[in-house]
Amino acid sequence: MTKATRRARPRLPWAMLAVPAAAGVPAGILWWLLAPGGLNLITRDPALATGTNPLAWLPRDLTLAGLLVFAGCLLAVFLTDKKRQDPQADLVMGLAGSLCGAVLAWQAGILSAQLWGPAVDASANASIAFSLRSLTVLLLWPAATAVSVFVLELMHLLGRKDNGRNYDAGAHRSPHVGVGPVK
Repeated sequence: MTKATRRARPRLPWAMLAVPAAAGVPAGILWWLLAPGGLNLITRDPALATGTNPLAWLPRDLTLAGLLVFAGCLLAVFLTDKKRQDPQADLVMGLAGSLCGAVLAWQAGILSAQLWGPAVDASANASIAFSLRSLTVLLLWPAATAVSVFVLELMHLLGRKDNGRNYDAGAHRSPHVGVGPVK
């Protein structure tokens, strides 16, 4: 009697999901610290300190966008590490983790504003309270990760020599050029 052997499935890299997702919490707190309408540490302009000024709404969204793009580029550096056993699974889990991290950053920023910011009457407009007006900003972390991985892998492939062969003028010629009759 023979035993049926099970093919060992590779384990999913759960760390590539958990680490970017967990990194969303400090990114959200940093968003509240830096953005207009939050603590406003970037501009320190008193006119942009509250959400009642509509001029603060776009820079508030752009601050989170910049943080998410930076996080995506940083994640791509880790994903293109050549010591990975299953780079495709790492990429998929990293992209899923980055999307979760972006959502957590958004929620952590809003929670930070509710906990540590002043009480705000947002009855006139919901954007007066510390919030995100454009939810598509949340797609920037996975998008920046995917584009950065593509660019880094492309740069790696273009910079690599073809199995140690040097590309010079004669290396592109076929060894059979000029030998025998042309058919």
